[in-house]
Amino acid sequence: MGNDNDIIIKKSLDLKETKQVNVITKEELQKMRKKIKVLTLLNLVSISSLVLAEPIVIEGVVPNEASKHVILNKMYAVYGADQVIDKIKVKPVSAPNGWSDSVTKIITADLKKIKQGKLSVRATQVELTGKMLNQNDIQPTTASFQNMIQAPYRLNIQLSASQAEQKIIDDALKNRIIEFESGSVILAASGTKILDEMAVALNKVAGKKVKIIGHTDNSGSPAKNLILSQERAAAVKKYLTEKNVPTDYLTVEGLGSTQPVANNTTVDGRKKNRRIEFEVQ
Repeated sequence: MGNDNDIIIKKSLDLKETKQVNVITKEELQKMRKKIKVLTLLNLVSISSLVLAEPIVIEGVVPNEASKHVILNKMYAVYGADQVIDKIKVKPVSAPNGWSDSVTKIITADLKKIKQGKLSVRATQVELTGKMLNQNDIQPTTASFQNMIQAPYRLNIQLSASQAEQKIIDDALKNRIIEFESGSVILAASGTKILDEMAVALNKVAGKKVKIIGHTDNSGSPAKNLILSQERAAAVKKYLTEKNVPTDYLTVEGLGSTQPVANNTTVDGRKKNRRIEFEVQ
């Protein structure tokens, strides 16, 4: 068995070198958002998956060669051997009984449907979060993973709106600032014009909950800025509901000056920080 394992590992390592040099670096992989990570107890194994034709990097530490062999074979079966970059190391670490079997059960084709996702196995706790392009895939995917998990393992799964829907919202906003009258919650004319466009975009993602988030610059007290940001977010919601965006799908949050995107020491920077964001839930 040792010789067979050595061959499989060597082929995977050769693949890793080819992919990283000729296709994509580790740093570039980390920057890309379309990935799935599988993190396990004691950082035993992690899988970074770039969707569809991109390579899948599997790395971390497993307790023995047999575990590595089983996990790699499952990865090859699901993703194809030419898409798997093996960076697994074998070290004398402890793991729960049946750990490798539990991990391989989770490595299924359903993982390829999830973007910006994270699947974690820590002791007997399994957590899966991420986004899916097709809303109709969320329920069956959730059910599929729930059926895989058996006692004593427990599953916490949170799959939500896809990138496609967030992109519709972002493309409509176009990084523009929804302006208000100075120090007030009254929308400026330029602000209402943008919101008219946002209402159209929001109705395109009807059925998805969207959070309206208000931000301010750091002028004035933090407490007053927090209230102002909340009130401005509420004013945006009110305007949008008057434009026939269903109120039940809109929530509001104010973060005050706690999350600046520009330098508050300049006029332009403060203007950029006084903003409204839309986040698909």
